[in-house]
Amino acid sequence: MADKFAIITGASTGIGFELATLAAKDGYDILVVADEPLIEAAATDFEQFGTNVQWVEADLSTIEGVDQLLAAAGGRQIDLLCANAGRGLGHAFLDQDLADWRRVVDTNIVGTAYLLQKVLKPMVARDDGKVLVTGSIAGFIPGAFQAVYNGTKAFVDSFTDALRNEIKESKGVTLTTLMPGPVETEFFERGDMLDTSVGASNTKSDPVDVAKDGWDAVMAGKASIVSGWKNKLQVAAAHVVPASVLAEQHRKMAEPGTAENE
Repeated sequence: MADKFAIITGASTGIGFELATLAAKDGYDILVVADEPLIEAAATDFEQFGTNVQWVEADLSTIEGVDQLLAAAGGRQIDLLCANAGRGLGHAFLDQDLADWRRVVDTNIVGTAYLLQKVLKPMVARDDGKVLVTGSIAGFIPGAFQAVYNGTKAFVDSFTDALRNEIKESKGVTLTTLMPGPVETEFFERGDMLDTSVGASNTKSDPVDVAKDGWDAVMAGKASIVSGWKNKLQVAAAHVVPASVLAEQHRKMAEPGTAENE
């Protein structure tokens, strides 16, 4: 058993998979979770690095799912949490089913906030621990045709900024927000966005690079990291460009059928 223990959520594919790989390579025992059976196969991949790997299939949009994950830790001290699980949803808000957009809110906001509260409390009490939360530059942009998702990421970006201030006296605890732009993962397929300009684009970031940016930032104790120079420019612009203009720009990326214009 290693001295260090990490939990990585949303670890079956994409950024979470790469973060779990980095944690395993760095000698952490890891507990990985996702809401799909693929997490078992992912866990087998992580075992090649010689560390102890546990996995659990749980729905982190529910309080019960988060409790199931924490129970799987068996009371072990959590040295690192990568709160990466998230869910997207394309199309116009007025056309979305309540159950679908509610699950985005419950996964990205409720599940994330509850998990952070449960994990950070003991970290602050002992004044030791690291947390990486996957936000998004989408949180700075009114997301026409992805309105709920962008709204939830605005919450995550703001919430982690506020929480960081609340725990600032705990010098041994660091909370880092990773803010990528579009990443080449299953996100767009799962969010029914393959027919959009952004979904069809071949210029999306590589999850390997995004995860490495996040890993380096959390290990260095940085407050936040915007992954990718183009995304850094976009965040800078978001602070000065009117919201109506940003929403129109986002519409051109995320409106169904825009992939045909690529």
